[in-house]
Amino acid sequence: MLDLTKLAKQMQGIGEHLRKEAEVSRLRLEVAQKLLHKAQWRQAELNKRRESWQERMTFAAPTPMEPLLMRSEVGIAPRVHVAIASDGSQIAPNHHEIAYCYLINVGRVVLYYGESRHPILDSVPEVFYQPEDLYASRQWGIRTEEWMGYRRTVSEAQALADLAEGVQEEAKRRDADMPTLALVDGSLIYWFLESLPNEVRDPLLEAIFAAWERMRLAKVPLVGYMSASRSSESLSFLRLQACPYPEPDCFKHCPMQGDTPYRAYGDKSPCQVFDPLRDATFWASMLEPGQRSPLWRSNQRILNLYSQQHQVYFCYVHVGAEIARLDLPAWVVEDQELFDLALSLVMAQVQKGYGYPVALAEAHNQAVVRGGDRGRFFAILEREMIKAGLQNVGTSYKETRKRGSIA
Repeated sequence: MLDLTKLAKQMQGIGEHLRKEAEVSRLRLEVAQKLLHKAQWRQAELNKRRESWQERMTFAAPTPMEPLLMRSEVGIAPRVHVAIASDGSQIAPNHHEIAYCYLINVGRVVLYYGESRHPILDSVPEVFYQPEDLYASRQWGIRTEEWMGYRRTVSEAQALADLAEGVQEEAKRRDADMPTLALVDGSLIYWFLESLPNEVRDPLLEAIFAAWERMRLAKVPLVGYMSASRSSESLSFLRLQACPYPEPDCFKHCPMQGDTPYRAYGDKSPCQVFDPLRDATFWASMLEPGQRSPLWRSNQRILNLYSQQHQVYFCYVHVGAEIARLDLPAWVVEDQELFDLALSLVMAQVQKGYGYPVALAEAHNQAVVRGGDRGRFFAILEREMIKAGLQNVGTSYKETRKRGSIA
């Protein structure tokens, strides 16, 4: 149990620390705002510098697609529309359980607005127990728990594509216009795949892009929604303005500083004058409720593996309760009508969800595997093993003792 008396003694200085940190954060914010106002007059020049020196830079600055000081009002969503979302959860494999297997549960949500129709709220569970599901990934040094997460990402994308096609096919049968938004929780940039070997990464990305393509053909805009984003990606463009050298050659001018793996802890490059300021904090000072930031094209290295139509763009939107980051694929951004529709439907979802998209919240609720569900899952598994004639079915002594206390 947590000893609150001992904990309270360690908390005495936290208030003063947070007060000092708030003052330092305000100064960082002022520095970033000044850099932005200077960079607006050099936007084209800075972008050329980024293109010319990207290979010699230790950070991936994004490309601004609109004027840096531009602020756009998000439009009003159409009265009749549909919001779909998917999210996943899992039961990880455990050698101490009655069988070594894992489960992926994908929650699916379809919410209809402007019509008297019941929503779709369900989940699709899938159990993995074959040797190729449990052990094949180890030949690449990937733990089964990690592989399960990759499989879940693919399943979520495929479930979302199924919902998108289903909604649009129904709209065709009814000869009705059904504006639809597809939402996922988190970024569309899958950094975690970057370090994987090609024979593992390529099939995963192909499956995800196949699902995205199905949504593109159905003309259902896809948006990755990030609440409380920790990203500083848009601010990294301002590092080009802050750079004091004739060219942003990090390897030449700052070899032992900044983002290089050889720097000592705490060492920063001269361009990191506002570090560790976050995008969300910065744009909170620049945007009014209902406004969005300029649109940016991400230049993260993993995106070299993405096709042109699936390149990821992003912007920040003041949704009222917070500053949210939205990731969108190129095929959504390049269609102005689809782009505007996506933004307006996201804002409507946040308003209906009192600060967070209601479709994403419901998809999570459908997907999450709670303690009782876990117990029932293993109870069903135990029953089937006994029916199959297996002997000595049960958990390990370690797992049994962890579930209760003797003392």
